[in-house]
Amino acid sequence: MYEKTILDNGLAIISYHMPDRESIGLGVWIKAGSRYENKKNQGIAHFLEHLLFKGSQRYSYRKIKQSIEGVGGSLNGFTSEEFCCYFVKIPYKYLNLALDILLDMVLNPLLKEEDIQKEKKVVMEEIKLYYDLPHNFVNQLLDELLWPDHPLGRNILGTYETINRITRDSLFLFKNSHYHPTNIVISACGNLNHKVLVKKVKKIIPSSQINKKINFKKVPHYPENLSIKISKRDIEQTHLALGFRGLSRSDPQRYTLALLHIILGANMSSRLFNEVREKKALAYDIGTQVQFFLDSGSFVVHAGIAPPKTKLAIKVILKELERISKKPPTSLELKRAKEYYLGQLSISLEDTLEHMFWIGESTIALNKTYTLKEIEEEIKKISTGEVMSLAKRIFLPQRRKLALVGPLEEKEEEILNYISKI
Repeated sequence: MYEKTILDNGLAIISYHMPDRESIGLGVWIKAGSRYENKKNQGIAHFLEHLLFKGSQRYSYRKIKQSIEGVGGSLNGFTSEEFCCYFVKIPYKYLNLALDILLDMVLNPLLKEEDIQKEKKVVMEEIKLYYDLPHNFVNQLLDELLWPDHPLGRNILGTYETINRITRDSLFLFKNSHYHPTNIVISACGNLNHKVLVKKVKKIIPSSQINKKINFKKVPHYPENLSIKISKRDIEQTHLALGFRGLSRSDPQRYTLALLHIILGANMSSRLFNEVREKKALAYDIGTQVQFFLDSGSFVVHAGIAPPKTKLAIKVILKELERISKKPPTSLELKRAKEYYLGQLSISLEDTLEHMFWIGESTIALNKTYTLKEIEEEIKKISTGEVMSLAKRIFLPQRRKLALVGPLEEKEEEILNYISKI
């Protein structure tokens, strides 16, 4: 059973005791993702994440890495749209060391000017890499269509201009606004004792520090209109991302959408893999993905296609989406999708780090934690008719957003007119 404690300062600690494991998965989560930014400071959340590994009051950047890796552990972090996470996987006897390092990084970073200037060059190279990879860039174009003029539609990495604009003062301003106990969740899984973990955290973090939470810009109501973006590049494939706005993290039908994703494109048994790759040989890479945010979400079909077959591939994909919107999946399809979802989840939860991600993200995002058994009960209730009804609701022709990157000869208007008739 998960154990959870809320300290007087608002910080949440959640843990799961896995006594037969040799490792600990430990994460510090902060509500400070890219959607808490504006146009002027775009990329600052991710940039700050980089800087926290450069040294803190008690640990130099070398000592941070050597202390964790020197005992067989691994250390990393990531920035998403809604939060940042700094995490460690380490032998369980070194939990205190890992916790001490992570919290000193998060609460007491040095943010030295020389490190800031160096890291600007590193992040700019990361931006270049992102734009050089068409399968990444096409998703950025799609985000701009799904969430125009909104932080969710902007690149988490920022732009050359916004990264150049970052100063030490602006970093401290962003950090002090978001990196405080009220905005932090600590999650840990493995061979640990919850009470001991709580006691250790209390010693490190001031109990009196309570800060006001900062809200993000909510997703507005967008008009339902078919739209497209094309980036012409002299490359060997056309990279496609077809998207629809989906569901929020707390939507009652989120598990139904997960099953729809599995049926359509999550694995080699899926409909799109079978139709687009196996039957018609139109693509090597073809699949779907879902994203859930607090107030929105997306369902995306992605593929890499031979340029002359772009229109045909789009048609085949849209026909498959139409088919599941008009006729429910078979009982066997749904059963396989349920088994796949629960099987993949149960396998991942055997790992201490993956289990830590599972409970940490749920707690930081929704202040809730679901057990595998609770999810199994929800999954079991879903019918084939519910899957079809949700597909019909999401895959409306007027909600289509299409992004393409590749050596296309057609103009946006031509492809837009083509897909509007399918």
